Amino acid sequence: MNILDLPNEILFIIFQKLDMIDVFYSCIKVNRRFNRLVLDSFFLRDLNMTTINDINSLYDQTSSTDPKVLSRICEKILPRIYDHTYKLTVNEYSAKYMFLASNYSKLYSLSLINFQKEILHQYLTDNLILRDLLTNQITHLNIDIKNTTENRFKIGPEIFPKILSLCKNLIVLNFCDMFPERNFVVSLTDFSWNHCIPSTLIKLRINLSTLADCLHLLDGLFVCLSILIITVTFTFHTTEYKNPTKKLPKLKYFSLTALNRVQDYDDLIVPLLRRMINLEELKLYLSVDRSYSNYIDGIQLYDQFLIYMTQLKNFTFYIKTEISFMDIKFELQSNEEIQHSFIGRGYPLVASYVNSNPFALDGACYIYSLPYDFEYFKVDNSFQGGTFYKVRQLTMVERIPFEDRLFQLISQDFPFLEILHVCNSWPQEGNQHSLTLITFPHLKFLDVKYAHANYVARFLLKKSMHLPRLSNLSIEYKLLMLIINNFTNDPTYFNFDKLKSLDVGQSFVRPKNFYQYFPLL
Repeated sequence: MNILDLPNEILFIIFQKLDMIDVFYSCIKVNRRFNRLVLDSFFLRDLNMTTINDINSLYDQTSSTDPKVLSRICEKILPRIYDHTYKLTVNEYSAKYMFLASNYSKLYSLSLINFQKEILHQYLTDNLILRDLLTNQITHLNIDIKNTTENRFKIGPEIFPKILSLCKNLIVLNFCDMFPERNFVVSLTDFSWNHCIPSTLIKLRINLSTLADCLHLLDGLFVCLSILIITVTFTFHTTEYKNPTKKLPKLKYFSLTALNRVQDYDDLIVPLLRRMINLEELKLYLSVDRSYSNYIDGIQLYDQFLIYMTQLKNFTFYIKTEISFMDIKFELQSNEEIQHSFIGRGYPLVASYVNSNPFALDGACYIYSLPYDFEYFKVDNSFQGGTFYKVRQLTMVERIPFEDRLFQLISQDFPFLEILHVCNSWPQEGNQHSLTLITFPHLKFLDVKYAHANYVARFLLKKSMHLPRLSNLSIEYKLLMLIINNFTNDPTYFNFDKLKSLDVGQSFVRPKNFYQYFPLL
């Protein structure tokens, strides 16, 4: 069938699956019908001037769009469409053309993705069209700053307050928490808040450095927030920050995701949650370290803070408790006791399992509400399986060898997994490898920096793993050289065909046959 024979509804669906830049460049002037479809006001309401490949690689992203194509689109097409655009998405390459002269009179939502922090700061400082849009029109703003190997974790502290001072009408802000691949964080504890925070802001999503930043954020600075979604990257012990006690009556929705282990659960997190007296929805993703307390269970959750949340309608959680006995030993709860603690207190369906020998600890307990509703998950050998359609990022961690069944379980139970961290220095004993080929159809990022060569080989060899979308690999240089035998093994043995990013933690001289192994690097 010829594409010209397809009905308009099908063509619209096809156009929406393609890069809008390609649609503009290829379909305009094909015929009057295509012209009318591409320039239809419905199609133009949400204008995305980025490419599908913008975030496929975690480091050193570059635009694949020809500048001449962008220039032509902005010169010939943009003046005809900007009055129909309500939402606009640009990257640092298309922004230079999109913010030249056009007047987006109806624009209210703006997404700035895949920007280097220096370039974003320059736009916020010098681009008058962008500044005018932010000051007078934009109510919904999404910011994404690209990763670089030189500076992966800290954003220039001036960008966040600059945005807050510019955006007078801001209602919703997502600051650097758009994609799970990103690792950039914001530190608020050193800010001198001389900038005006928009009183219109009701929803904030942000990636913070520490739990102290979370407390600082809620210490009277953002009093108008009703929805707050926080991801905390570093969760080391915080002794210098005093937990305020002022209630937070306007907050209706709170989500806290701590990517690393938390030591301040009882001292910081519990008192913080008690302040949210009118909360209607709560989401917690936590890994808690404890030395003198038992596993967190349904009774503790209820007595510590849920009893104070009289308006709460929905509580979604994943909480892992890791117990390490110091001076006093006590008996840890069994999984049956954990399950019993959730009975009769209005909890949703809860799954749990206990691992009696994780790492050098004395016990670990996992509790999570069902259906599972987070992008993150952590597993060890005690994992019992389940259905995890929403999980995109998984960490495998153990101090004893991984059981072979675990790899099969993960591939089956996490069908849309995109990011995998493997942490285990203990090799599998004997020949435990299954003869069955294991497939991870959506896996884009594999981190094996802290994995034994046994597991590295298992994931990288095509005979044991099928990774059709693997585009990012993080691995120690010595491990890589061991697996490929210093670039002497047959390159067709490995899952390197689609790699666009290789992080080996050091610089090295590429041999002549490097591109036989990594054709896209």
